[in-house]
Amino acid sequence: MATLTVWKFDSPAGAEEAVGTLEHLAKQQLIQLHDAATVTWEPGKKKPKTRQLHNLAGAGALGGMFWGMLFGLIFFVPLFGAAIGAATGALAGSMSDVGIDDDFIKTARDKVTPGTSALFVMSSGAVGEKVKAAFDERGLRPELIESNLSSEQEAELRELISQ
Repeated sequence: MATLTVWKFDSPAGAEEAVGTLEHLAKQQLIQLHDAATVTWEPGKKKPKTRQLHNLAGAGALGGMFWGMLFGLIFFVPLFGAAIGAATGALAGSMSDVGIDDDFIKTARDKVTPGTSALFVMSSGAVGEKVKAAFDERGLRPELIESNLSSEQEAELRELISQ
């Protein structure tokens, strides 16, 4: 089963600092990384910067379209006009079909704010306590926001983003 995990950090640099930790955990086989992306939101900026971590992505990577859709729903929807609202509503409905529901989007939107950062990870086989402990050992102390995806939901998600 794949899991979409969001780790929120209390500094704009926290997510970038955590990338090395994830790579180390993957080498130790404590997590299997499918894809990942960071969101960095500097204080005083209107919107965050996003970056897909291509070096972590394997052959089954979700790709930029997935992260673009997800980040669009989380961070940019309030900026869109009513005409785009119907299209984003349909997109949000599709995302909910694959396990990313309104509560997940609202929680991420409420928690990832200016002055913070987040690491979004699509993974499987993670030993959650060890991942959290590895972040804590580096002094990162992230907050975990998590949405579990079943194998079927992951397949639906891949189909959704390939259209």
